[in-house]
Amino acid sequence: MAAASGLGRCLRLAVGAARRRETRARTERTRDRHLHLHRALHLQPDAHQCEDAGQKPESSTDVVNVTFLDRSGKRIPVKGKVGDNILYLAQEHGIELEGACEASLACSTCHVYVNEEHFDKLPEPVEGEEDMLDLAPVLQITSRLGCQIILTKELEGMELTLPKITRNFYVDGHVPKPH
Repeated sequence: MAAASGLGRCLRLAVGAARRRETRARTERTRDRHLHLHRALHLQPDAHQCEDAGQKPESSTDVVNVTFLDRSGKRIPVKGKVGDNILYLAQEHGIELEGACEASLACSTCHVYVNEEHFDKLPEPVEGEEDMLDLAPVLQITSRLGCQIILTKELEGMELTLPKITRNFYVDGHVPKPH
């Protein structure tokens, strides 16, 4: 049993190292393309808060269609808007994405798999996100934290799969509410 546990840890570390190498390579290819968009979104007040996720977008150009695949494999289509945070958007629509640290990059409970077509369109993860992803169980090359994915028109049609298992922090049945 201990050998299997050690093997699992080695595998997670190897996947994490491979993901970091791929991330560094993608950084060189995509940094300029995303830099202006990333800055614009992060300079907007409360861009990560998604406090008005339930409101209709101002125009159809603001709508971004996203599909979540829950742990049972059920497809859940969601309409978000440019600037929405995936964690809060999922919670607003009753999708079981925990977000125990409330998007402060202190946990990995909002871990999702991004479909490959859209994974390369995301800005590079910051070091804090990579550190938290290293703690996520069942890590994959396309793993990201939902709290760090901000919708853009480029992400139209993105599919996000919830991992089969997570390391939940809420053990008393608490269900987080969007802010």
